Amino acid sequence: MVPLSVILSILSLVGHVHGVGINYGTLGNNLPPPKKVAQLLQSTLIDSVKIYDTNPAILEAFSNTGIDLIVAVENHHVANISSDTTAADTWFTNHVLPFIPATSVVGIAVGNEYLTANPDQLEANLLVRGMQNLHGALVARGLGRKIKVTTPHSMAVLASSFPPSTSTFATNLVPTMTDIVGFLADTGAPFMINAYPYFAYRDNPGKIDLEYALLGNTSGVHDPKGYVYSNMLDAQIDSVRSAISALGFGNRRVDITVSESGWPSKGDQGEVAATPENARTYNTRLIQRGNSNKGTPMRPKDKIELFVFALFNENKKAGGASERNFGLFNGDGSKVYDVDLSCQFCSNDGAKLGFGEKISGLSRGPSVWCVAKPHAEDDVLQSVLDFCCGAGGVDCREISESGDCFGPDKLHAHASYAMNAYYQMHGRNYWNCDFKGTGLVTFGDPSYGTCHYPQQ
Repeated sequence: MVPLSVILSILSLVGHVHGVGINYGTLGNNLPPPKKVAQLLQSTLIDSVKIYDTNPAILEAFSNTGIDLIVAVENHHVANISSDTTAADTWFTNHVLPFIPATSVVGIAVGNEYLTANPDQLEANLLVRGMQNLHGALVARGLGRKIKVTTPHSMAVLASSFPPSTSTFATNLVPTMTDIVGFLADTGAPFMINAYPYFAYRDNPGKIDLEYALLGNTSGVHDPKGYVYSNMLDAQIDSVRSAISALGFGNRRVDITVSESGWPSKGDQGEVAATPENARTYNTRLIQRGNSNKGTPMRPKDKIELFVFALFNENKKAGGASERNFGLFNGDGSKVYDVDLSCQFCSNDGAKLGFGEKISGLSRGPSVWCVAKPHAEDDVLQSVLDFCCGAGGVDCREISESGDCFGPDKLHAHASYAMNAYYQMHGRNYWNCDFKGTGLVTFGDPSYGTCHYPQQ
């Protein structure tokens, strides 16, 4: 018999799964119910969702979906949790605790662009104390490693963003940013940046090439230190990296997450680049960039997690027309333009889905399966596959060369079959499809051709 310690060590061999996330804003009066949103996203390559509050209907809707959730402390609540750890724990107890672990909350964003949203009314030191207090409350509950605390920034925290290699934080923010980056380095949480090449191009169309802003492969923009940038987003990411290094954290690991990036499909008069065609081009390339697991010219091996902005057009959002038209979907669920979010082995055999479309073969209720998340790393999936077909007791003959599920001969497909078999064998509890975050529970039958995925 394989010792329990060995089984647990195999199940824990899961690094951070980098993929494509999406921002789910709710400033609209015509949006689909959260349950419908959660059900559809299970059939896509989206593996994480970021929201701007702790809406209980959304937290409940994403329970047992296998989709990770990042929730937020709204700007006007930051002062409250900054008072002490007890206040932070009270906020967590009231807003998040009732929904975990069924809902996979993996991060809490304290504020949103807090330092630049309204600097005359918001105190920078409150943000740092709020982050520290919330992390302390999570540590006391044994959740400090599971749920990371961070805060998303706008590009306005930088003194300048070009050239990337010489970028620094704004002088007045250096003390606060030093505290924040130190906190992130100590806790292993990512530095979040909201990066929008669109706005840079809109404000300087005569100086910036449109293809460069649209993540296209241009001839390249050269940095004095030899880095060559084929798109503006990579340059923005590296400008943040340089600013972090300039604070003295160059030798410490601080991952960068693009917490928002997108392109509007419509704008006010004068916003000539805000078109459905440009939005489709940018977001298609952005999703491809998120799937590529590539770094940037300054750090080619550092994978970048990113969140597309946004899932829906929000008709009640303040500001100009472009602010209300960043969505991939309209409020009624129809697509603004076609962006492929399909995932071949997530569910429904890779069909391209829309909120307003009938989903053939996607049944709700007792039928449920477990598959591998689309961006799980190969070495992790191999360990999971070895466990399921070995100590896990799964009959893996169907994914052998003579089996009906051997083709396609891909690790992800084989791991999905084995994970589902293990999940079905052990009672279909959500933790039996967790594999430390690489499993995805789906209501769409992943069977294909002659390959049949078993179910209870």
